[in-house]
Amino acid sequence: MNTSEKVAKMLLEIKAVSVRSTDNLFTWASGIKSPIYCDNRLTMSYPKVRDTIAQAFKEIIETEFSEVNIIAGTATAGIPHAAWTSQKMNLPMVYVRSSAKGHGKQNQIEGKLEKGQKVVVIEDLLSTGGSSMKAVKALREAGAEVLGVLAIFTYNFKALNELFQKEDVKYRTITSYDVLLPIAVDMGYIKKEEMDLLRKWSENPYIFS
Repeated sequence: MNTSEKVAKMLLEIKAVSVRSTDNLFTWASGIKSPIYCDNRLTMSYPKVRDTIAQAFKEIIETEFSEVNIIAGTATAGIPHAAWTSQKMNLPMVYVRSSAKGHGKQNQIEGKLEKGQKVVVIEDLLSTGGSSMKAVKALREAGAEVLGVLAIFTYNFKALNELFQKEDVKYRTITSYDVLLPIAVDMGYIKKEEMDLLRKWSENPYIFS
């Protein structure tokens, strides 16, 4: 079992993934109605899982983004994973808010970031990529060079690829929807007959909206 499959299995084991019938769908902040939801915040409560994730991030960064100077976490779910990964790599860290604070120094980026630094952004998951791209743009506006965005999980939406290609940003994830689904069937987490519907939703996430 490779790292991608191992992490997918861990997410299922800790029940970070939930599946619902079409008459009781999840509603995302974006308005997407979904039969499946991946809550990676649960990984914080499992030391072995979160350490496996941090190690996987470290290996991706060392292999593909070795010029990195600093790790940036997205608020809020990306922050702990960025912290654990930066600690493993002995690198500084910042985090990026969705918007600037309305008080104090009114910072959007917290921590010390210098112009010209090469940054890898860490998210908990990627769906359409909109929130991640806000973080990328904030870092670029602050004078940083964003090498790429990393996440634990992606739903494999076409819109994500299109957005990141348009903005010329690389992204990598530890595991994905396509990896997770067959493992979920093998574990009895979802029924085989649900697979077609779940795959169709991934191809068109607005079919229920």
